[in-house]
Amino acid sequence: MTTRQWQLAFLMGWFTALYSCRRAGTIGEKLWQAPDTATIPHTSTGDMIRYGRSLIAHTAQYLGPQGSVAKMSNGMNCQNCHLDAGTKPWGNNYGSTASTYPKFRARSGTVESIAKKVNDCFVRSLNGAALDSNSRELQAIIAYIQWLGKDQPKGYKTPGSGIRDLPYLPVAADTVKGKAVFRQQCQRCHGANGSGQRLAGTSEYEYPPLWGPDSYNTGAGLYRLSRFAGYVKYNMPLGTDHQHPVLSDEEAWNVAAFVNSQPRPVKAFPADWPDIRSKPPDHPFGPFSDSFPATQHKYGPFAPIARQHKK
Repeated sequence: MTTRQWQLAFLMGWFTALYSCRRAGTIGEKLWQAPDTATIPHTSTGDMIRYGRSLIAHTAQYLGPQGSVAKMSNGMNCQNCHLDAGTKPWGNNYGSTASTYPKFRARSGTVESIAKKVNDCFVRSLNGAALDSNSRELQAIIAYIQWLGKDQPKGYKTPGSGIRDLPYLPVAADTVKGKAVFRQQCQRCHGANGSGQRLAGTSEYEYPPLWGPDSYNTGAGLYRLSRFAGYVKYNMPLGTDHQHPVLSDEEAWNVAAFVNSQPRPVKAFPADWPDIRSKPPDHPFGPFSDSFPATQHKYGPFAPIARQHKK
């Protein structure tokens, strides 16, 4: 190898390592951190914030099938998907919700409020009913979300908030390979039949059901493979974080495909994506503005769809 070839190889390796570190959030990126709960004021407002946090962490106790306030959801807790009561970096957290809402969302074709976002989760991810707009519970959840984002400038989406995107695979996600990943990495917590495990002596799930009647329905955000893959890559198995991922990108996509190929509640939302040209490549339900089949919109490869949409 010539000196010039060695220099080029070194630079390519350095840029590859730099890109990998940035994707993992290890350098050049200050990730959002939730404020300390000890700073919640001891006032009536603070009481609402604390109640909102408890509703996120223990939704089933208040609003599950045996809820003390109402019986209106599937028994999962909000934090089964929004980890650590919505505070974990890249854990589908609420870090930028207060700063970016109200905002236009193509899915509904409207400007949405935080209340709309919360109720969408109840209807879709918790496969239940929307909270009354005047209810103490909805107002408490909003108060908690606003408190979490109190230090963020309006309109700013801070790094580490929400779910981190993964690059598209060059091929379709493989449910057979995904099943093997599930058995190796996920089954011990979520069960061989994906039904999850409840906390002993409670109505809450410690490890939520990934499919079956008590899981999220087909209208939930995690039913899109890109959302599920980015979520599991940097959070699963439980205890994983963005700096020490266990799954490869391919494994994350494949296990997402396997989980979302399993039976779950079906709920249609015909008003979604009123402008079908704005549907993301991995939205699995037609009609579509392109010529790609529904199976490709569900499992990929998604890059050709994305390229056509950009045109």
